[in-house]
Amino acid sequence: MTSTRTQDNLRAAISKVDALLNPRNVVIVGATDKPGNWPQRVWRNLKRYGFANPVFPLNPTRDSVWDTRCYRSFAELPEKPDHLVVLAPAKTVCATLRDAAAAGARSATIMTSGFDEAPDAAGQQLAVDLRAVIAETGLAVSGPNCLGNFNAAINFFSMPDDRAQKLSRGPVAVLGQSGGIVMAIKRTLEERGVDTDASITSGNETGLTTADYIAYFSTQPQIKVIACYLESVHDGEAFLEALRMAREAGKRVVVMKLGASDAGREAAAAHTGALAGSMEAFDAVAGRAGAIRVRNLDEMVEAVEFLVHAPLPRGKRLGSITFSGGMRGLMLDAAELSGMTYRPLSEKTYAKLSEILSVGSIIGNPLDAGFAALSSAGAYLRCVEILLADDEIDILLLQEELPRSPGTERKESNLRAVNELAAKASKPIAFVSMISYGMNDYSRELRASLPNIAFLQEVDKALRTMRVVTQHVEAAAVPMPAPRAPSREGRALLDALAAKAGPATLDEVASKNLLAAYGLSAPNERLTRSAEEAVAAAREIGFPVVAKIVSAGLPHKSDIGGVKVGLKDEASVRAAFAGIMAAGEGAPGRPDIAGVLIAQMVSGGFECVLGAKKDPEMGPVILFGTGGVDLELTRDVALGACPLDEAGARDLIARTRAAKIIAGYRGRPALDADALVKAIVALSHVMEDAQGAIAEIDVNPFLLGEKGGVALDALVVLDRG
Repeated sequence: MTSTRTQDNLRAAISKVDALLNPRNVVIVGATDKPGNWPQRVWRNLKRYGFANPVFPLNPTRDSVWDTRCYRSFAELPEKPDHLVVLAPAKTVCATLRDAAAAGARSATIMTSGFDEAPDAAGQQLAVDLRAVIAETGLAVSGPNCLGNFNAAINFFSMPDDRAQKLSRGPVAVLGQSGGIVMAIKRTLEERGVDTDASITSGNETGLTTADYIAYFSTQPQIKVIACYLESVHDGEAFLEALRMAREAGKRVVVMKLGASDAGREAAAAHTGALAGSMEAFDAVAGRAGAIRVRNLDEMVEAVEFLVHAPLPRGKRLGSITFSGGMRGLMLDAAELSGMTYRPLSEKTYAKLSEILSVGSIIGNPLDAGFAALSSAGAYLRCVEILLADDEIDILLLQEELPRSPGTERKESNLRAVNELAAKASKPIAFVSMISYGMNDYSRELRASLPNIAFLQEVDKALRTMRVVTQHVEAAAVPMPAPRAPSREGRALLDALAAKAGPATLDEVASKNLLAAYGLSAPNERLTRSAEEAVAAAREIGFPVVAKIVSAGLPHKSDIGGVKVGLKDEASVRAAFAGIMAAGEGAPGRPDIAGVLIAQMVSGGFECVLGAKKDPEMGPVILFGTGGVDLELTRDVALGACPLDEAGARDLIARTRAAKIIAGYRGRPALDADALVKAIVALSHVMEDAQGAIAEIDVNPFLLGEKGGVALDALVVLDRG
């Protein structure tokens, strides 16, 4: 749950961002006559685009610059400073901010680099000092290492970009940690006829963060979509709360995020760590909070185009009208690849279409209307109305692109008529082109007159866009779990583990003891420290048995020959004990060995993997999928946000191929889904009660049968940090 402190901080940040984007004056720190310098470019752009408030150059060694007066200190200014654009050397920045704050400044954009992103110790120390100064002064700071900001409402453009810019009010805010990418998004959206109202390049985010900017734009009534390029999340709790604020305000947040490297995932001790990379964790947690993640910048543009002009769909069932059999095939292929659904036309819809088109020309959904519909505008629009009224269709996609010149009166008439239909419809309509195409002033002017429909470019991009939008809808439909009291027994074990010194990785016995406190069952098993104890345990449990080495230093036991299965008699148990101990003693690093676990041999079920991981950005996530030795190879897994209740667990299962096996695949008996749901929820409870003290949990395999399920192996990794 979000803390009151986080909510208070975001509310305070909203006023800070407002000061950043609505300055009473601008002081350009580092003004110089050096040819092509950034301070002069910022000066020119503020004048060029009509920023009405005062702009003051400042340099302690100059009296004039750019044919105007240059001030040597904040005290010389004719009024107190409000917003700083800092382009001075990194080593002078902290002192500059202190002086400016003392003189009355409210905000600053630090374009200067040489802080967190610098590889040397000096840069890292400057970053530490900068954080301290920001906290001390309370200044609203964007950057450092950024490219400035703009706000079309007041013609404020503090970027050094020399290219001609359009500053018009619009429904989109663009923000990101890369100035170049932010400007590329803005330009491409303008090319598509979508204006950007304001933009922030956040850089290192030493002061204000992406969360603060999302919270601010959530309060701006003109903003429909917040487009965000994200390299890293600096405050996961604040970021998630800002996403929720945006969703509650009816704003859509489209995110392109960089992911973690494979090398970072491979370093994890548990399977879950290798499988649950930061991108998957981001999707699970931020997706539930409201983020719509896209894979690349092209997909971001398509998603923004759709969300600006169309309502959210109810589901992923598509209806389409094409004029080409080839286009129909492209849409069917793209739908299958993206996970969208084309269902056959209902009898009712088919009958209505038969009144307009010849029966032989109706070949299904997508509907290839061809020349039959093209011959009559009335027939085409009637087809659109019929599909729009079909309760089995959630999204209507129509083949068309915007014309670049006059001479297509019927096409333009159809576009305007569909726009009118869309204004009254409760489901989205989008036009889709065969291929990406350019727009000119004519097509953009026409596009501006059609505000109720989206124009998506290229079939594959369009269908992927539909999938990320419908995934957003699906995530929002899963309710948040009700609050629960922590497990008394579980908390006691967690507290004891936290207080105990030693390795972060628990051995199998300790791991299973913790999970058992939350209801995860294990086979009948005993920890033994001699061959005699192992034989006695096997007799008590009943043959056949399994023998496994127990060592916190050997999380992957089978890799060193530390697991023996199918032991049918005392002699095989003795031999297995001796072989396992020898393998452990010969393992690299000579890890401590607690003994050998003798366990009931359980077979006949379906091997699943259950896991949990504390993602460094998003916090705890829960994993479920097909388990066993081929886990990393198959990667049939899904992640869910923690906390997770029964409904969330069932949704998690449904997002895997394993769901079909559990339900009873091709005549096989159905497995105990309720037992699996209980186990998944139990893992969520462990992570919730641990409050960050557990880094990873790996239960592989969890053997699910027709009645019940057991954790055959388990590994818990504590967070000793």
